[in-house]
Amino acid sequence: MLVTLEGLDGSGKTTVWESLQEVHPEATFTREPTDSWYGDAVYRSIEDDDADPLAELFLYTADHADHLSRLVEPALARGDHVVSDRYSDSRFAYQGATLEAWAERTTERGLEDPLEYVVDVHEPISIEPDLTIYLDLDAETAAERAGTTNKFERADYLESVRENYERLIERDPDRFVRIDATRSPEAVLERTIDVLETRGVDR
Repeated sequence: MLVTLEGLDGSGKTTVWESLQEVHPEATFTREPTDSWYGDAVYRSIEDDDADPLAELFLYTADHADHLSRLVEPALARGDHVVSDRYSDSRFAYQGATLEAWAERTTERGLEDPLEYVVDVHEPISIEPDLTIYLDLDAETAAERAGTTNKFERADYLESVRENYERLIERDPDRFVRIDATRSPEAVLERTIDVLETRGVDR
């Protein structure tokens, strides 16, 4: 089973992901961006306020493709559960929001639906998760928790990202499980563990 953790910056995904490694030590744990040279290029673009949005999207996509072939597909083939801190839905939500802002500034090269464009780019190469746990948090709280350390952590931008996540949940409600990320870290973790057990990932 491929399980992904999604949510805004500051929602506590990484904390949950780290804690789950103690609960499910037999599973394969991974994350995007990865620690490969592709992922390094992504992190460099995150720190560059002037990075071209389309170029940045394809950096993320290259990292995703490598992640699939190098780790996710072999682990699933072995029969492992795979738990990823961020996956393709992050791309759809975040880069969809970035391209939407870009399209508004460059109307001559505008995209009719940036989120759908990013989904279409991934469709031929990606593997859809079996379960996506969405840690739900409002944009203002997310920005405050994250500390606004880079261009993706501003409240106005995160509000657009959150709207994209809602679109993704609406189109695939059976795959997503929403968890209230305003609750304590302990409560969020316990709820996540319960969801995993319900879906067949036992302790």
